[in-house]
Amino acid sequence: MPSTSPRRRVALPLAAAALLVPAATACSSGGAGGSGASGGDQRLKVAMAFPPAQAMSPYGDDAVTLGRLAVVEGLTSLDKNGDAKPALATAWKRDGDLAWEFTLRKAAFQDGTQVDAAAVVRSLAAAQKASPKPRVLSDSTLTATAEGADTVRVTTKTADPLLPQRLANPSLAVLSAAAYKGNGKVDPAGHATGPFTLAKVNGAVSATLERNDTYWGTKAEAPGIDVKFVADGTARANALRTKDVDIAEYVPISQAALLGDNLVHEFPTARTSGLSLNTERGAFADPAMRAAAREAIDSKTLADGVYEGRADTAQGLLGPGVRWAAELRTAPTGRAKAAAPAEVAKTKEIVLATYTNRPELPEAATVVQQQLEKRGFTVKQVVRDYAQMEADALGGRFDAFLQARNTLLDTADPLSYLASDFTCDGSFNISQLCAKPVDTAVSKATSLADNEARHRAEMTAEAAILGADALVPLVHERFIQGYDDARVEGVALDPMERTLITADTHIG
Repeated sequence: MPSTSPRRRVALPLAAAALLVPAATACSSGGAGGSGASGGDQRLKVAMAFPPAQAMSPYGDDAVTLGRLAVVEGLTSLDKNGDAKPALATAWKRDGDLAWEFTLRKAAFQDGTQVDAAAVVRSLAAAQKASPKPRVLSDSTLTATAEGADTVRVTTKTADPLLPQRLANPSLAVLSAAAYKGNGKVDPAGHATGPFTLAKVNGAVSATLERNDTYWGTKAEAPGIDVKFVADGTARANALRTKDVDIAEYVPISQAALLGDNLVHEFPTARTSGLSLNTERGAFADPAMRAAAREAIDSKTLADGVYEGRADTAQGLLGPGVRWAAELRTAPTGRAKAAAPAEVAKTKEIVLATYTNRPELPEAATVVQQQLEKRGFTVKQVVRDYAQMEADALGGRFDAFLQARNTLLDTADPLSYLASDFTCDGSFNISQLCAKPVDTAVSKATSLADNEARHRAEMTAEAAILGADALVPLVHERFIQGYDDARVEGVALDPMERTLITADTHIG
């Protein structure tokens, strides 16, 4: 159903990403691609797909980059099964339905100040007040209090059985007091706790990281990292092929066969590529038009053609990367009857948008455009760098937005994804959906501690979302990270996309 209340979520402008983050460590550092202060050829050279969109703020998508580069940490981290494990907290216990207590380890920030309960309270409070709010907090409100120097009590307004997993999200990283500059601005450079220190950011072009020699855990094997932000996937693959970089994330499928098996490392993910339809305004405010768009899409053609067989045909919002989803899936509920082609042909031109950072998406958009036009729609494409279009997408300025979304990214459970992307108050609700059955199912899941019961409620929400045709699943992706396995060791192939570089990543 169309949204009944306006919602606007405005991202920071790209110009903010051009700010130069001052050097934050005592050591001098080389530019991206150079040898740096020390380590020579032992420094890692990495090509990242997404340039900073918010000047490395931890409260937007840049938080993912900070996590993948091993800069920031939270109270917990996640193991390969998505369960919480110790990070800055060594242990935790639940106290009733609404409270948890976390015991902190002895650790120091990269600027030399100590991690204590006051620092944790400050960081969690800042994240809670941030605008726009981090996606991971779209379905939860946290209040943290210090219980002595090394114990933090975190309470929530409603029962939150996923709180330990939630606190592993990089948007809830713990930073030192110096990171908070006022006016809501946060600078993680030199103020985090991870194995690597963000020393300098050269706008949307490059970044320099140095080893954190005071890290509480096993120190990083690499002396530093020189990062290039390369939105063009072919350029990332070419940089890997010519050894200009050691690691290239998200190698395009079209480049995989050209690189060869020793440089290509394919693995399943929880990412679904889908077409978000604007339920609030334009042609797709009509459920019958959304149903017609859904019927027009041929997932197998996309999987076999655009993705060259390196993707699975769409099964729902949650694909094979979410192992339990298939056996609990139920049929979509409340679907409208699709408008006839003659009615579709009467609609105004629709704007279909996607971004260049994932090279398969523009090609997929072209195929989707052809499929929609065959149904009778008149389609205009808009394709830009993601950083240049996020605010427009969140503001509902496109009729359809083709995006790839990791359904487990926020809490290792799809609950946060469902809440942020499809509820009335969701902070990443590109489809502008506001439907009571969805909100009810997500709210029910939020309070359930039992995994199977929560998963069943989540699948009820999936059925309602698919019934509203707020998003048309296209394919479930597999990803390719590029590196020479004869030379580079310790690269994380993480289905949840939380990690790429770790303390163990190094030149062999």
